[in-house]
Amino acid sequence: MSRRSLIAAVLITAVVTAIVSVSMTTRLAGQSTRPARTADGKPNISGVWQVNNEANWDLQPHEARAGAVTQRGIYGYAYAQVPAAPVLALGAAGIVPGSIGVVQGDGQIPYTADAAKRKADNAAHWIDRDPELKCYLPGIPRATYMPQPFQIVQSGNKIQMIYTFSNAARTIHLDTVAGPPDDTWMGHSVGRWDGDTLVVDVTHFNDKTWLDRAGNFHSDALHVTERFTPVSSDALRYEATIEDPKVFTRPWTIAMPVYRRLEPNIQLLDYPCIDFTEEFMYGHLRKQQLVKHWESDTMAVDITRKVPPGEQLFDWYGK
Repeated sequence: MSRRSLIAAVLITAVVTAIVSVSMTTRLAGQSTRPARTADGKPNISGVWQVNNEANWDLQPHEARAGAVTQRGIYGYAYAQVPAAPVLALGAAGIVPGSIGVVQGDGQIPYTADAAKRKADNAAHWIDRDPELKCYLPGIPRATYMPQPFQIVQSGNKIQMIYTFSNAARTIHLDTVAGPPDDTWMGHSVGRWDGDTLVVDVTHFNDKTWLDRAGNFHSDALHVTERFTPVSSDALRYEATIEDPKVFTRPWTIAMPVYRRLEPNIQLLDYPCIDFTEEFMYGHLRKQQLVKHWESDTMAVDITRKVPPGEQLFDWYGK
């Protein structure tokens, strides 16, 4: 075979190989991105899902921080803050991880001037105010990006979402139903299919949930529009547009992927945070303080409980 013929044969082989490779890749990609379907042709999103991001710490972009509660270090700069006493003993486990954020656009939440001050005050009083620490219901959209898994059970006219945290749950109504008699922690969810995207309007919220651990909050005028779009058989794109004229100057949107848990025996396990937070929430009501001293090989921590005004129940019951 001449040198010219050899070169031509090599080139033809390379081209054929490339075409076959592209064809196989496209075919495999098509198979992997094709969501399973229900009997009525809708995407089947039933299963156990979980996010893999830092949104529950802070929806906005942020650097890593020394702790969820910090205090002034040697220098007065924000980046030189050190962990405050409540989280000092946690070491690296108490560090707040950095994040590129999930707020679309410029990454900022458009607070009104007064609401921005309240958000900053919330962050400064995280231990006292964050509903998550008390195991209260997380609300929407926060329930989606809590660090625990949640389950979707899909039927023709209802979709049930069950969350590990606080045993929370909600029903997404695909049919016509009456609204709730009062505002609720998890809101009232009404859904519809827009092609392969599940669109959910959530209203009738109270004002008691937060959007993350950074103090981002809302009022009872909150309206959330969620979009669940399958991007493969094992991943959804989750978007939530947040409107609240009492707190924000305009609507804004968060977005993130949500992943299917693929363990063959995956299931939601009991997470009894309600039981485990009793001492945190009500320990100050004991006549004799129970948790007051902790000591390790490197430090000792003493705790003095404070009774907020109006919660001196042991005095009332003792009369």
